[in-house]
Amino acid sequence: MRSAADLVERRGARFIEAPFTGSKLGAEKGELVFYVAGDEVALKEARPILEASSKEIIEIGAIGQATVVKLATNIVTGASVQALAEGLAIINAAGIPSEKFVEALQNNASYSKTLSMKLPKMIEGNFEPHFALKHMLKDMKIASQLGLSHHIELATTTAARDRLLEQEQRGYSEEDFSVIVRKYFPEKQIPAVEQDLELFEKPPPVEPDATISSMGEVAAAVQESDLAPPPATEPLPAPQPEPAFDQFIPVQAPIEQAPMEPAAPAPVESTPPQAPPAEQPVPQQPGAEPQRSQEAGEQKAPMDVLAKLLRGESIFPESK
Repeated sequence: MRSAADLVERRGARFIEAPFTGSKLGAEKGELVFYVAGDEVALKEARPILEASSKEIIEIGAIGQATVVKLATNIVTGASVQALAEGLAIINAAGIPSEKFVEALQNNASYSKTLSMKLPKMIEGNFEPHFALKHMLKDMKIASQLGLSHHIELATTTAARDRLLEQEQRGYSEEDFSVIVRKYFPEKQIPAVEQDLELFEKPPPVEPDATISSMGEVAAAVQESDLAPPPATEPLPAPQPEPAFDQFIPVQAPIEQAPMEPAAPAPVESTPPQAPPAEQPVPQQPGAEPQRSQEAGEQKAPMDVLAKLLRGESIFPESK
């Protein structure tokens, strides 16, 4: 913060440190509280601007100290809301109506304006941002680093910071920082109805050690359950017949065949007709009688033979 003031002053301007506490609604009503530090002349000139949105302006001292005061107050605020979330969780686990817890806190010395504003919203599950989680997480991180620089263990600050970080990783950075109660009520709102009171959770029943006799009893019980007839069940309704449809037989379209071209005739070699061979005269021996052969009879026409027989003529050639 001191380096920022030096940079502003080198440019010829005056620097004042003015962190504030309060919500968006408080700013609209002019109810913010400013913690201011810086040159007195600069503070006097800036006061009318700060008064427009505040009900109180507290002068802290030197540059840098106002921010430390702001961080310290946010440690208390963040830890208070974290403690409130844990208180609601334990109340719900014990089955106590949440309105009983509200009534008890309102009559307790720890009750504050922060609790009066955050408690009803946390019960309703309404996390409309008045002080966004991302801004509170930023302040808690700076406070943790400041504690380390002074060798101070800030266990409560670290725990509250980690709970804020968890909800940021779940996507709630833009919601009000009281959304940390979701750690204990992730899927449901805090019940407001009265339930049975149980101060301590009942321990789970202790299972006895298995023995040979107990194992035999278990085996017999299992065998008996296997042999038992199955329980009667209501008959299933008969399936409704499906409506009949005419069977569709696809008709195959005739296949058109392409006309075949006539085959070219094979070339035939023409051969000239051959004349029958000339009969060779058979030489006859002198004085030998020509023999009658069957061929001579076959050469005669049947009608000529019949005519000669009718005339009483011989059908054989005359011998010379």
